[in-house]
Amino acid sequence: MSCPICGEDTATRFRPFCSKRCADVDLAKWLNGSYSVPSQREEDLESDVSDGAESQRRPH
Repeated sequence: MSCPICGEDTATRFRPFCSKRCADVDLAKWLNGSYSVPSQREEDLESDVSDGAESQRRPH
């Protein structure tokens, strides 16, 4: 198994990562929003559409 961040072999202690550094890099991606899980809830879809319509009406 290889580390999803750098591709090196994984270490048992940090699996699925090779080191604490790669585990921390992955955590940082989750915390800053680089990773996201799409929602299929109707209320989320409606808010996304209304947010987009408001931003189009605003002058740049």
